[in-house]
Amino acid sequence: MLLLNKKNTMINRRKVIKNLASLPFIGAFLGSNTLSANPETAAVISNVRRDFFKELGLRTFINAAGTYTSMTGSLMSKEVIEAISYGASEYVNLDELQDKVGERIAELLNCEYATVSSGAFGAMSIGMAGVMCGMDSQKVKQLPNTDGLKNEVILQESHTIGYAQALTNVGAKLVKVKTVNQLEKSITKKTVMLWFLNANTDQGEIKREEFVALGKKHNIPTFIDCAADVPPVENLFRFTKMGFDLVAFSGGKGLRGPQSSGLLLGKRKYIEAARLHTPPRGETIGRGMKVNKEEVLGMLAALEIYLNKDHKNEWKMWESQIQLISDAANSVDGVKSEIHVPKHANHVPSLRIKWNQKLVKITPNEMRRQLREGHPSIQTVGNDNILGITTWMMVPGQERIVAKRVKEILINAT
Repeated sequence: MLLLNKKNTMINRRKVIKNLASLPFIGAFLGSNTLSANPETAAVISNVRRDFFKELGLRTFINAAGTYTSMTGSLMSKEVIEAISYGASEYVNLDELQDKVGERIAELLNCEYATVSSGAFGAMSIGMAGVMCGMDSQKVKQLPNTDGLKNEVILQESHTIGYAQALTNVGAKLVKVKTVNQLEKSITKKTVMLWFLNANTDQGEIKREEFVALGKKHNIPTFIDCAADVPPVENLFRFTKMGFDLVAFSGGKGLRGPQSSGLLLGKRKYIEAARLHTPPRGETIGRGMKVNKEEVLGMLAALEIYLNKDHKNEWKMWESQIQLISDAANSVDGVKSEIHVPKHANHVPSLRIKWNQKLVKITPNEMRRQLREGHPSIQTVGNDNILGITTWMMVPGQERIVAKRVKEILINAT
């Protein structure tokens, strides 16, 4: 049992931490009154935060890279964490929760219906499955076997990326085209969907509006993958309004919800069909894509917070932060930085830093290594020629640390 010496109100932190492991057992045997007998002791105990990452031998880092899954996406706000904690404290019917939250999200985003999914990838898989099987429970059980089902998905060749496996995983067959003429000629009795990758909007001849029009013309559902397309906030409304039947967003990127969450928005009939493939139902292709009550509430809270943000002021902050780092890099002879904003996906102020390696004798890869292995660790992106930095996933103030370290490494290499 931990006691305070009356002559010394300071508790040795190491002793507190050393004894923390036994507290649950002590509490169970002696009762809560014993542990709270000394309020000063209780206060110290409650303020000790267990450092799991340190215990496990892991380093945390400043995220100057972006919302990469390998870097655990984004950080959640206190309000989102509170929603998750609330969800963990009570039991509720999972289907009823998804029903109510789906209605709330649809109301917030002015669309027919919505559901919280297991990431954007999961949203695409269950959406695909819902369109293929409809409300037929026997068809639901047969996936990924698509015998007797429409299973061909038409997409542009330039939109074929690894994430299209979200579609093939449930039995879809990809049909790749380049032009509107090829698309229309590729439509058969087996065509079940037209799929568009928003990140690659500028890669390919067929535009979003044309995809929607072709879908309506041939009575084929259209689906757009917008996993990394928040910000801007308008995108949350734009694509259902444009006419896409289904839209997928990641919940753990710009929305700053739980990393494993996502949103599936669009036509009610397709989302209700998609839900047939998700827990609590078994014998389905989506059984492993479980979304628990904590994630559902966390996603709802994150969306509400995001919609009510001052997006203009946040953008100004990002611009100021990226300018600070740019100025620090440019102060070194032979270094030139460029601020740019990707048109689609990860639409935030970003920095590309280049330098004359005859004057600054370090490669971008080596610089990334030094930033990563330094103190504090800083994660960046880039390639053999460029160091890439974003600030939107940083905690305010960390941009100064990044600016200082970037400048130090570049100067030391001259």
